Amino acid sequence: MTKTTDLPSYPSKSGPAGPAPVERSLSFDDPGYANELFGPRNANLDMLAQRSGLRLASRGGDLLIRGDGESVDLVQNLLMQIYSMLRAGARLTPKDMEHAYAIMERNPETKLKELFGDAVFSGGGRRSIVAKSLAQREYAASLRQKDMTFAVGPAGTGKTYLAVAVALSMLLAKRVRRLILTRPAVEAGERLGFLPGDLAEKVNPYLRPLYDALHDMLDQEKVAEMIDSGVIEIAPLAFMRGRTLNDAYIILDEAQNTTHEQMKMFVTRLGFGSRAAVTGDITQIDLPAAPDGTKPSGLVQALDVLKDVEGIGVVRFNKQDVIRHPLVGRIVEAYDKYQQAYS
Repeated sequence: MTKTTDLPSYPSKSGPAGPAPVERSLSFDDPGYANELFGPRNANLDMLAQRSGLRLASRGGDLLIRGDGESVDLVQNLLMQIYSMLRAGARLTPKDMEHAYAIMERNPETKLKELFGDAVFSGGGRRSIVAKSLAQREYAASLRQKDMTFAVGPAGTGKTYLAVAVALSMLLAKRVRRLILTRPAVEAGERLGFLPGDLAEKVNPYLRPLYDALHDMLDQEKVAEMIDSGVIEIAPLAFMRGRTLNDAYIILDEAQNTTHEQMKMFVTRLGFGSRAAVTGDITQIDLPAAPDGTKPSGLVQALDVLKDVEGIGVVRFNKQDVIRHPLVGRIVEAYDKYQQAYS
């Protein structure tokens, strides 16, 4: 797949010749994966060239690298590892490529596949849940290690899904005794009082995404059993008021729709032996606007108030971290451009 050609060195005016530059030709046999590896309009290659000081030129699935031998070795190793991962089904973004280069620069012996191979959740005979990007890997690590983690970013970046996966893994490992999932019930054009059914039936549509994540990881019967026994609790945010939650993993989803008072109430519910994840997209605030036109989100305020508090982690995703169907990423980008144009 690769061949190496060492070019002759040339004497400089200031002294003897330095180390001979190395020219290495790489050939990737799948043009589709090669194109993804190189990035849109060779963005990944441009970034690597800028960071490493090398010259990189591509044509189809072929790549020519020229420069310092150690840097050439590092970039070749990086690209070969990532190409192998892409063929195995991984998906990496330009941001991931930057993270990967920084990691390899610090430790050239790093096996990038191992960063993605550690299952975030595996149970019930179903498929394992793994981090699909370095940003997700960072997020999963924070969920495991920090007492409270804030995850902010657009739809499709795995904020809620990974939080549920980590929380379930800790629950099954008996590191916590309960899993509590909650969301604010913000009315989207219809009042709860006019919806049919009792209170549980009225708020159930708001909590449906949390049920979906659970059912994707555990059998439906197991989920129902754990809910009936109180091991898993799914409830609107209003039900958290006045409680102290010990030995639990608590996930607040759609936190951009909390008021300042609701967010303060939630973050002070944390009891002994508990951890919390707070997820949201600050570009999708559905709260009523204040008289001055602003939407006073509790999540936005909390990110500022709590940014320096020990034990709290903050992970920010962007549109490049979207892991859903590629169309979702393009939709997010289209809406961003529209809002910039008309705001």
